[in-house]
Amino acid sequence: MSDLVLRRIAALLLALLAVGGLAASAAADPAATLTEPYVPPADTIVHVEGDAANGFSIEHYDGSWEFPPTDSETTAECNEYDRLVRRIRCRVSTRTWYRALAGFRETTDYYRSLL
Repeated sequence: MSDLVLRRIAALLLALLAVGGLAASAAADPAATLTEPYVPPADTIVHVEGDAANGFSIEHYDGSWEFPPTDSETTAECNEYDRLVRRIRCRVSTRTWYRALAGFRETTDYYRSLL
């Protein structure tokens, strides 16, 4: 086959593909091509208020609220452990939890300010 024939066959195939693609997209149901908006899980944290000393308020996507104990209440509960290692583990996990909540509160405040 000559080079000219191969070029014409390639052009014909490309034209058929283009026409077929246009026909398929025109025949598609417009509602079927739209994607549903993302809905996060119900327990997704959407808002945090407060601080470690006075306690945090945590709002979830489903509208429920959670109120973890204050820093002093948690420290008192940690001091009830008999062994030193368990008291220290409890205090460290509490500090980590409150530090994460404070960071999350600052992050959500920042992103809400962008809206």
